[in-house]
Amino acid sequence: MSKQRPESTDDNEPRFSGATSRRAFIGTAAAAGIATLAGCSQGESGDENGGDDGGSEGDSGGETESSQAGVSGETLTLTTTTSTYDTGLLDEIHTDFQEMYDVTVDAVALGTGAALESARNGDADVVMVHARGLEDEFMQNGYGINRRDLMFNDFVIVGPEDDPAGIEGMDSATEALTAIAEAEETFVSRGDNSGTHTKELNLWEAAGTEPGGDWYQEAGAGMGEVLNNANQQGAYTLADRGTFISQRSEIDLTILVQGPIEGGPEILSNPYGIMAVNPGVHDNANYDLAMAYIGWITSPAAQDAISEYQMNGEQLFFPEAVSEDPNFQQYVPEGWSSDSDSE
Repeated sequence: MSKQRPESTDDNEPRFSGATSRRAFIGTAAAAGIATLAGCSQGESGDENGGDDGGSEGDSGGETESSQAGVSGETLTLTTTTSTYDTGLLDEIHTDFQEMYDVTVDAVALGTGAALESARNGDADVVMVHARGLEDEFMQNGYGINRRDLMFNDFVIVGPEDDPAGIEGMDSATEALTAIAEAEETFVSRGDNSGTHTKELNLWEAAGTEPGGDWYQEAGAGMGEVLNNANQQGAYTLADRGTFISQRSEIDLTILVQGPIEGGPEILSNPYGIMAVNPGVHDNANYDLAMAYIGWITSPAAQDAISEYQMNGEQLFFPEAVSEDPNFQQYVPEGWSSDSDSE
């Protein structure tokens, strides 16, 4: 099928990319101004007469875009899911944004639930996660605004090659989990309120099965550690495709039930979203820089960089922020409508 959409270490120990000191934000620019800069970041930088030689001394005084906007030297705190970190995606693409605005991105990798909780406590400027139900709750409670669809991949069920539960090739994820439960074959769960854990619980519910017993192990850990744990035990687990691909050469597990990217069930789709922390709730949030980041990462250039990022020759994430037919529901909680819509 076409690639169109129809979360290492224990999550209790956050991982950091970039500067780890907490910020002392200036926040002098208007949000609209910085968002405009993000949208124009790939455009010309000549003077007002259309020159491209840097211009003569004038009102701009040779200042860079970031210094004019008042963000130069600042730090953006991004809380995100483990999959974007474990795969190396953020380290690969962030250099462009940091150089463009003369800023630092402090990417704190947690499970989705912990990433949202950190932002809920005022310890983040922007969040990048993959559990739409948790994202909707975050927005409905007033903590997140200006959400955008960002990219997607899918989930896969992986396990040992000898496949004692006999699930290989099944076209139903719920039937596969039911078979694992009935055979009481070891299944390692994230158990950490991450996006992957949330998806897994939804699958068990859809299967009408409540997992439990010695065969069902809740690791309370990130995706990379869970894959290593399952590998050591010859166990099954649910993984996002990107993290699995990034670790496949180091483990003996194999994909037994595919997700929709390779023709599997749509229930295993894995969309990612990004949103700013509401400065009306947390006035320490660097909303200006958060909106610049959202504008940049959803731009055609950054979306191309996401598409081109590979591990072991395979694409890990598929961009979906740029579309000829945009989905306006992405900006608000699913099912939301204004009072006027119901009149």
